Amino acid sequence: MIEFIVNLLVSAGVLVLLAYMMPQIEVKSFKTALWVAFLIGILNATIGLLMRFPLNLVTLFFLEFLVRLIVTAIVIKLVDKMVSNFKVHGFWPALVIAVALAAAGTLVDRAMSDDEPERIEQEY
Repeated sequence: MIEFIVNLLVSAGVLVLLAYMMPQIEVKSFKTALWVAFLIGILNATIGLLMRFPLNLVTLFFLEFLVRLIVTAIVIKLVDKMVSNFKVHGFWPALVIAVALAAAGTLVDRAMSDDEPERIEQEY
């Protein structure tokens, strides 16, 4: 549960940062960014999964990461239509958001994981 909350906060922060850096992305507040991050997560887990499966079959799972990014960008455009205080002007900015969210999610997952490899000291 704590990982979900941290991931949600980091994703919202990434959205606000990208809105600050890119004029094609508009986010009215951090509260809106939290709502958008939550919707992206929920839609990715439902609609995104349904969209990824047939696309991965077509690419024979060789381009799974690319398919995931494109589907996430499509989901971001769907959320753009659903939330009035969040605007993404174009598909490329949505793809940039998808890449940034994937990178941030990976960093959060690595930072929160308890499976750190044990360091073995070798004596010579």
